[in-house]
Amino acid sequence: MYALYLKEIRAFLSSITGYVVILVFLITTGLFLWFFPNDFNILDYGYANLDGLFIVAPIVFLFIVPAVTMRSFSEEKKTGTIELLTTRPLSDMQIVSAKFLAAVTLILFALLPTLVYFISVYQLGFPIGNLDAGSIWGSYIGLLFLGAVFAAVGVFASSLSDNQVISFIIAIIISSFLYLGFEFIYSLDLFGNIDLFIKSLGVSSHYSSISRGVIDTRDIVYFLSLIALFLYMTVFSLSKRNW
Repeated sequence: MYALYLKEIRAFLSSITGYVVILVFLITTGLFLWFFPNDFNILDYGYANLDGLFIVAPIVFLFIVPAVTMRSFSEEKKTGTIELLTTRPLSDMQIVSAKFLAAVTLILFALLPTLVYFISVYQLGFPIGNLDAGSIWGSYIGLLFLGAVFAAVGVFASSLSDNQVISFIIAIIISSFLYLGFEFIYSLDLFGNIDLFIKSLGVSSHYSSISRGVIDTRDIVYFLSLIALFLYMTVFSLSKRNW
């Protein structure tokens, strides 16, 4: 499994895809935080915080994480290398886990350079260091969990088709529903007493909760459960292969 994980990492970093994903993420968030006139612009806002990063980043993740994961199984199916992969002494779960962890590692690589934003905001505080560091670190943890959920969804979507574009679109649709869909349903105020329960089913609710800097066990269990669900669905999808 570790060898497959390293192979996936090398595949990302030896092609332009991995670097493009990281650059797109950094450029997009950087433009919104420092250049474009908007409510997220740190210099225009006048307060030392990174709230804009943690609002913009999930939306960017909705597109770049599926771009990372769309080749996970789709390419293997299209080229026929899936047959070679399954002859290795690895279970389907180990194969899925290796590809999932490789995608999460690339997400982590994309997040690490944003620590420059944190250092910058830290220095811009008055006095220096006058910012809510607990909330920022909580938001980073939430963002990593969010990326991991989208990666699990993307790996699952990739197992459904040998066409990378189709896998990409499926992943965006599922991830968008998980992140925005339940919030939209909640906003309709159609279900009375269970509205809050419906809202709690969405990723956005738990991401917002953990972003406050309080690590709640319920949020951790939610994220881990959702990741496990999609990984097991991927394994089930692979178990139905007919090659």
